[in-house]
This record gives sequence, structure tokens and C-alpha cells, in this order.
Amino acid sequence: MSIVDSVRSGARSLAWFVDGVLGGDAYAKYVAHHERQHGSDETCHLMTEREFWRDHTDRQDTNPQGRCC
Repeated sequence: MSIVDSVRSGARSLAWFVDGVLGGDAYAKYVAHHERQHGSDETCHLMTEREFWRDHTDRQDTNPQGRCC
């Protein structure tokens, strides 16, 4: 593995970590949870990513908890 490959790998790992810390992976976690709980049940609505983030923001606004910003 060359130095360039090592740097790229390190940058990808850092980006993955930061994304997780900042909550950027929340939608992926929601989808995985939804699939585990509901499988292919078509009566249960899977929110789009846009709907998810709107709902997420609305819940934070109506029920503020400790956060930095």
C-alpha cells in the first residue's frame, strides 16, 4: 500500500467518524431500524430522507435538549 493509499484510507475513516459524530448517519440508521422492525410491510411508511430530516428537526425544535448549537 502506497502512502497516497494510506492517506486516502485515513481520510475516508476520518470522514466516516465525523459524519457519525455529527449525526449524518441518522437516516441510514433509521432505514436499517425500519427494515428490521417492519421488513417488507407495505402498510408502514418509510420516510424519504427529506421527510426524515424535517421530522428530526421538528422534534428537536418542539422538545429541545442539551446540544451545542
